Amino acid sequence: MSTTEPREYGLAPQLRARLMGTFLAAVGVTLLVMTVVVVAFKLPGDVLSAVVILVVVGIVASAFFLGRRWYVVRVDDTGYQVRFVRGAGAAQARWTEVEDLTTAVVAGSECVLLRLRDGRSTTIPVALIEGDQEEFVDELQRRLDTGHGYRRL
Repeated sequence: MSTTEPREYGLAPQLRARLMGTFLAAVGVTLLVMTVVVVAFKLPGDVLSAVVILVVVGIVASAFFLGRRWYVVRVDDTGYQVRFVRGAGAAQARWTEVEDLTTAVVAGSECVLLRLRDGRSTTIPVALIEGDQEEFVDELQRRLDTGHGYRRL
């Protein structure tokens, strides 16, 4: 694969499905609680109808946001950018700022660790990334080599 084109890695489908499942479970509990409240306090049925409309809007909105392919990691010839990863460290850097790339297990998750020359680092859990994890690490290494002026044989 050519390293001249920018590449974006989205959120893993398994994680998107888990987020949607959690949201739907919370919506179900909310509907149940609101139904009990409406019946217990003999509130008008319009209250429950309004809650149902809000729930439908929320489900459509969450399906839109989780269905879109938001990128978590974007790499190009000059550097990388990481979004939506809590505790990632440095969110972006140029390849010339990166000292080395290693893999490590952090808090039980396999991660790519990009250590920067100024002492900062970026930690990317590979389970968050859609696609082949080995290919992701290999592309980061290729881009890092190119950024440092190294050529692969």
